[in-house]
Parts: sequence; structure tokens; C-alpha cells
Amino acid sequence: MDMQTVPTPLVTDHRRRLILFFFLMTAMFMATLDNQIVSTALPTIVGEFGHLERFGWIGSAYLLSLSAVMPVYGKLGDLFGRKYVMMTSVAIFTIGSAVCGLAVSMNTLIAARILQGLGGGGIMVSIFAVNADLFEPRERARYQSYSSLVLMASSAVGPVLGGMMSDLFGWRSIFLINVPIGFAVLAGLAFMLPYRKPHRRPKIDYAGAALLAMTTTSIVLTADGSQLFGSLVSPLSLSIIGFGAICAIAWVFVERRAPEPILPLPLFRNSTFSLLLVISVMSGGIAIGMVNYFALFLQTTTGLSPSRAGLLFILLTGGLVCGSLSAGRIISKTGRYKPFAVASFSCSAVAFATLSQVHAGTPIAFIGALMMIHGIGIGLAQQVPVIGVQNAAHAGDVGAATGSVTLSRMGGASIAISIYGAIIGSQLAKIGHSIPLVADVEQLTPKMMAALPEASRLAVADAYAAAFMPLFMTSCAIALIGLAAALMLRPVQLPRSREEISPATAAAEAAE
Repeated sequence: MDMQTVPTPLVTDHRRRLILFFFLMTAMFMATLDNQIVSTALPTIVGEFGHLERFGWIGSAYLLSLSAVMPVYGKLGDLFGRKYVMMTSVAIFTIGSAVCGLAVSMNTLIAARILQGLGGGGIMVSIFAVNADLFEPRERARYQSYSSLVLMASSAVGPVLGGMMSDLFGWRSIFLINVPIGFAVLAGLAFMLPYRKPHRRPKIDYAGAALLAMTTTSIVLTADGSQLFGSLVSPLSLSIIGFGAICAIAWVFVERRAPEPILPLPLFRNSTFSLLLVISVMSGGIAIGMVNYFALFLQTTTGLSPSRAGLLFILLTGGLVCGSLSAGRIISKTGRYKPFAVASFSCSAVAFATLSQVHAGTPIAFIGALMMIHGIGIGLAQQVPVIGVQNAAHAGDVGAATGSVTLSRMGGASIAISIYGAIIGSQLAKIGHSIPLVADVEQLTPKMMAALPEASRLAVADAYAAAFMPLFMTSCAIALIGLAAALMLRPVQLPRSREEISPATAAAEAAE
């Protein structure tokens, strides 16, 4: 690798950078909120359009298209410049939101969600790449922590906000609200974000982009196989796995010969980059993948109502905020990020190992404390993969490297959600009809559970507690894999500016 340089920040005026950062965070909040806000409105949507069998596709369609295009947007930003790629993705997302709000059928809504995802994937990737252009490495760590807070906020307020807006203004409002926000973000980026012309002639790797999109799509579909096709080992699921493997092999051959590959294969020669991808996958599995299952665990084993269970998530979110802000500031001062990755997975592993031993009568305060420990763990390493790969990658490959991290995190979440669902489903299937007055334990709502006689309610709570034990042990194993990868990271120190990158440092990176 040639000696790496740190480019001059795209905007030198501090006030203008803050305004730009605000527009970027607004776009991120809009894109990430949309995956959470729809959850509480789904029953209302199905009530209007019917087609309950397509219920899962409203969420899966968004995740599918978002994941498939992430690496493509990262590369396009490297080739054509961040500004217009970012603006295009915001425009596509805004149009998709409008079509969602005006949908006349379930099929129309699912198609519009795909369009939304095509824009949302670009927003997610482009924002981190633009941050890399706006801020120097150590300053970037602090602002990446603020980006993480926006991600956390969208996860925390999404379900509540979705339910409120759906009740007050109808479910269409949760999509239509994005239209004026999208136009405001577009105007802000058009006038405030400078255009930095790339120093190389663009050559789009269309074959690589298509093969990577098909590979990613196959992974996401396989992860959702138990819900979409009835089983992870059904003929259709196995066919998709085979198709994805063929696409992945073909993609490697294409990328080796492409003059401008979507994801440069030499990046994988750098052990730091590869380890950070593993960390990102595992982090997605225990952070994003566990949110819905924490809610299910609380409502089924403790008897909390949905609103009270939501209040308990304040502890998880509070831990996230404390961990992320603390890590961002300390990384900014010291330039070291490895210790935070190690501490992060250690906290989560301890929390999940303890949760696996929790029974139905465990005090809620104790469960809340474990959720806070897990939240602190997630926050400590929230920005580590992005900061690490941006530092390890060549300046011309920052967008592609950032896209790969974001994609791996979403992929890890999707795969983990499927695994968790299969564990809970298989455990509850063993119960059958053994609980009095309960025909199907999986169809019990919190209201129905509260109305059961005490003996039946306790039996359901015990059944769910037993079903969650292997799930939490699986999460602990995922955290331990992430911990192993974190321990193998090189103790890299981020440079403050271009002058701090010495020839010795460059030689060490080249030797990777």
C-alpha cells in the first residue's frame, strides 16, 4: 500500500460543518426511523389491505433492498463524489415515502418499500463517507458517536412514534411526514455541501454490482427463510443458498479483473479490515437483532404491558448513550479504539450469560440492570468498525469500505433475527397444548396473557423463560466470537492529521 494521506477536510468553517452535520443526521434519522416506525402500524395496515400472509414483506422488502445496494452506493461515492450520490439517495427515499403514503394495495406498498430501501441504503452509507470528508480522524470519532446516538434515538422512539401517529393521523402519515423533511435535507445539501471532484475517471463495475446485489439478496432471503418459505432447509431456501453461493464465487472472479471493483479485494488482505467486518456482523446480531426479542421477553416472562416494557428500554438506551458518548470522546483524545471493542463484547457476553439463567420470578430491576450493561457494551463499540475501516482503507476506497461495514452489520442483524426466531419457535413448539385455556401459546397477546388465570399465566411465563435460555446463550456465543475478533485487532492509534502519518506507519499498513 502506498503511504496513506489524510485529505484536507471538505469544509473548514466550523459553523458550516455543524449545519451540514445537522442535515446529515436528519437524513439518517429519517432513513433509520422508517424501519422502526412501521412496526406498530403494521396491524392497522393489514386491517385495511388484508393479505396477512404478506405481513412480513413490508419490513423484509425494505431491509432487502437497503442491504443489496449499500456497497454499490459506497463505490459510486468514491467514483462520482459524495454530494450528488447523497442527494440522489435522499431523493429516491423521499419519492418512495410519498408512494408508500399513497399506496392503494398491499402490493403497491411492498413495491414502494423496496424503492424506499434503494434510497435508504444510499443514505446510510453516504452519511458516514461524507463525515469522513468533513472531519479528520480523531475529530471524526466524536461525531461518529453523535451519529450513533441518532441511530439509537430512532430505535427508541420509532415504535412509540409510529403508534401515536397512526392513531392520531392514520398510518399513511408515518410515510408522508418524510416528504417535507426530505425536501429540506435536499435543499440543505444542495446549498451547503461542496462538491469534491474525484481525481480519477469513473469506471462502473456493473457486473460486480449486480452479482454482489444478488449475493446480498440471497443472504437476506435465506436469513428470512423460516418465515418466507416455511423452513430454512426447504427446497426453495436451499435453491436460494445455492444461487447465492454461485453469485458469490462469480463476484470474486469478476472483482479480480475489474478496473474499478465495487469492493476492492485487496482490502481483505488487511487483517484489521477483515476483523472489523467480523466485529460488525456480530455487533449487528446482538444489538439490532435483539431489540424485538427483548420486548417479547419482557412482556411474556414478567407480565409487563407493552408501554411499561417500553419504559424499561430507557435503561438500555441510557446505557447506549453513556457508552457511545464516552467512547467517542476518549477515542478522540487517545486515538485508540481496540480497548472499546474488547470492553463492548465483554459486557454483552456477561449480560447474556446472566440473562440465560433468569426465570419468570426474577425481579424486574435485576433484568433492567442487565439490559443497561448490554446497552453500555453496544455503545462502547458502536462507531469502532466504521472508524477502524476508514483509517485502514486507502483514501480512494473509504466509501466502499464504509459500505461494507454498514452492510455487514445489517446482514448480521438479519441472520441473527432468523436464528433467534427459529430457536423460540422450536422451543415453544414442544409445549403444544399442555397449558390450560391456551390453544396456541405463540398467538397470545399481552392483553390475552393478563386475562388468563394465575396458574395458566405463570405456566406461559415459565415456558417463555425456558425458551429464551438457549436464545440468550446463542447471543452470548455471538458476543464471544466478536470478543475474539476484537482481541486479535492490532493496537492502532488514529492519526490527528496528515502530518502524523509517518513512513513507518505506512509501511506497517502495507505489510498487512
